[in-house]
Amino acid sequence: MEEKDLDFVAFLNTIGTLFLLIVAGFVAYKTSVIDDVSTKKLSTVIVKIGQPFLIISSLLTQEFSADKLRTGLFVMLLSVGLHVFMAAAAWLFSFRIRDIGMRGITEFALIFTNCGFVGFPILQSLYGDKGLFCGAFYLIGFHLFTWSWGLFVLTRGRDDVKLTVKNILVNFGTVPIAIGIVLFLLPFRMPPAVTEFTKYLGGLCTPVSLLITGALIATRRPREIFGKPIVYLVSFLKLILIPVVVACILRLIGLDSFYVIFGTVMAAMPSAALVTMFSEMYSLDSAYASQLVGITTLLCTGSLPLVVLFVKRLCGV
Repeated sequence: MEEKDLDFVAFLNTIGTLFLLIVAGFVAYKTSVIDDVSTKKLSTVIVKIGQPFLIISSLLTQEFSADKLRTGLFVMLLSVGLHVFMAAAAWLFSFRIRDIGMRGITEFALIFTNCGFVGFPILQSLYGDKGLFCGAFYLIGFHLFTWSWGLFVLTRGRDDVKLTVKNILVNFGTVPIAIGIVLFLLPFRMPPAVTEFTKYLGGLCTPVSLLITGALIATRRPREIFGKPIVYLVSFLKLILIPVVVACILRLIGLDSFYVIFGTVMAAMPSAALVTMFSEMYSLDSAYASQLVGITTLLCTGSLPLVVLFVKRLCGV
């Protein structure tokens, strides 16, 4: 697959844009442009429409080649390996937390990153279409783990929630991935109108999801948002320690610099917004979940450039 040089200036501009989108969501909530009802509705639109088309678009725009397919399959295996590692790290940190609900949210937030809504624009700024293509295959491992191990850790010890093979294999992440892969493998390209259609709907994800993140931060008083020490510990583990360890491991096993940087960036994303949605669905502490999502997303705008600089120097690029 053709290599594209890492564009650090574009990456920094993207980080600035993401931060401003969070600020815009904060202001929109404080001025009543966005309220609690609209944030829930918008979250549903993103999960059920925006995210599926973001995945499909990232694969639909790529021309098939055996080299690209091998790259995608390797990224899928990398995703599985990283999620296994992050699950182990999250368990080691959180197993001493006595409150089982808080433990589940903390563990989920440490394992799963916002690798789509935030990760895709970051990957595009760093590597262009190649980044988006690899990001789509990374999401295969993400969604398989989210709808299996992720739901397990959130609902651990409860009898009212049953994991099923159907829920694991058929959801709003895996189905569009399957559709996108089929379209990628077709010997012809879709008409431009179809391609642009998927791009427009997929383009909803980043701005709307970050507006929602800003709005979630605005729902709490500053003391409620910034006054819980565990949030900062989780943020440090999520945004700094785990990505640095991932970078060192990937470098030590001899992976190409692209995969080392790619895997590290995916591990350094903020906590997945799904933890808030699942917390509301299963009557967990959604306020704590939204704190983790909001604070890690906000702090990510400062931590991610540092992590990228570290892994670039580690790889000598």
